[in-house]
Amino acid sequence: MAKIEESGSLKNIIAHSKEYGFIFPSSEIYDGLSATYDYGQYGVELKNNIKQYWWKAMVQMNENIVGIDAAIFMHPTTWKASGHVDAFNDPLIDNKDSKKRYRADNLIEDYVAKIEGKIKKEVDKAAKRFGDSFDEEQFLSTNPRVLQNQEKIDTINARFKKAMDEEDFADMKALIEELGIADPVSGSKNWTDVRQFNLMFSTELGSLAEGANKIYLRPETAQGIFVNYLNVQKTGRMRIPFGIAQIGKAFRNEIIARQFIFRMREFEQMEMQFFVKPGEELEWYEKWKQTRIKWHKALGLGEENYRFHDHLNLAHYANAACDIEFDFPMGFKELEGIHSRTDFDLKAHEEHSGKKLQFFDPVEEKSYVPYVVETSIGLDRMFLAILSSCYKEEKLEDGSERTVLQLPPALAPVKVAVLPLVNKDGLPEKAREIMDEVKLEFNAQFDAKDAIGKRYRRQDAIGTPYCVTIDHQTLEDNTVTIRERDSMAQSRVTVDELIKTLSDSVSMTKLLKQLS
Repeated sequence: MAKIEESGSLKNIIAHSKEYGFIFPSSEIYDGLSATYDYGQYGVELKNNIKQYWWKAMVQMNENIVGIDAAIFMHPTTWKASGHVDAFNDPLIDNKDSKKRYRADNLIEDYVAKIEGKIKKEVDKAAKRFGDSFDEEQFLSTNPRVLQNQEKIDTINARFKKAMDEEDFADMKALIEELGIADPVSGSKNWTDVRQFNLMFSTELGSLAEGANKIYLRPETAQGIFVNYLNVQKTGRMRIPFGIAQIGKAFRNEIIARQFIFRMREFEQMEMQFFVKPGEELEWYEKWKQTRIKWHKALGLGEENYRFHDHLNLAHYANAACDIEFDFPMGFKELEGIHSRTDFDLKAHEEHSGKKLQFFDPVEEKSYVPYVVETSIGLDRMFLAILSSCYKEEKLEDGSERTVLQLPPALAPVKVAVLPLVNKDGLPEKAREIMDEVKLEFNAQFDAKDAIGKRYRRQDAIGTPYCVTIDHQTLEDNTVTIRERDSMAQSRVTVDELIKTLSDSVSMTKLLKQLS
């Protein structure tokens, strides 16, 4: 068996992404554009497969959820009604010595994460010491060092929440200074005051009815769903509860865009707004929390890599909110948000548009504005979560090394590589025959250049789950060798069995069945 080396650093992943055609810096021949990236030939396939997995699980498998694709440009009053014009801000702070700018809330959250790391170390040490008899719950509730650190976390979080709720930026700065938080780059603690910055990109559009021509690139996809709520409900004859799903681009003028594709100015969201009867929203909120975590864990990226994090500072529209966090190379960070948005959005659009956005309940014989439960996942962050957890560097038994992407087979950009053992003796022609059949079913790749071992390594590096090798025996008995990526085990099957054998292993259906 191969020994897996822990080498999932962001630096290695970024280099691998570029070298193997997953992600390129945007406009690279002009020295790039900050915090924007292009998805290469394998990146776009992986991205599309993630979308397909989400869409099939969300829309195809739920009879009461339908999809739309709303325009990026929307009437500017949309963003006034949603609160984005007045409240879509980040609290930012500059370091006077390094001239670097940071989100104040991120600095505090990172400080808290370090204390949480100390608690985890205490737990790991105790677990190692006590073995099978270790009771983690009791340890967390009784160990003095753990309790001291947890009290510190609770105190910081309470003060931070109060400062955010009251927009007390002076106290936010004071908290940063009292905690001794330093600039991660320079180590300096010489901070400016905390200020608010609006994150929306504005542009101009022809002439509008009001005479104004300033519009915005949408900062989220949710509002396109809300303004189409009535259209979908009526034309689809939808009954409460029902959902509307959408995948689309959004744009935020992030002052601190960083950590590769984790935080970008142009990104893609997969969102679903679920409309429910008022009073039932918290029940549905809990249901969607469990539904969404199950969707993530079905990919087999490691259950220990996920956790729920309840929001300390609720958005203006929410009465409950949490994140599904993933253990990225830079630590646990938000992957998906689940929010109970109440009736804020539909009521706000009613008020600003003058149109009724209500549902007539035939059972209760009355109309009401539905409440909404939202699930919102960043597609680019999902891409990074998969890439970072599947990237492995292995030392093999013969002393050689390989880099492999152990992607879930259903998501892999290339499902199968068809490889003639040598590029002569009629093997390329036979391999081409097989390739012509296989590519009708799967995204497949033909490769006849270099030694077979080198070709295997290339396929490992892009995450291809199976390689099919055509050799001289193929010409005799019509059998081929299938090599499995992760174990590198090989087996022979007939050409007639090949497509069925591969289908059983790489199909999206197999993945979706885990959600039933």
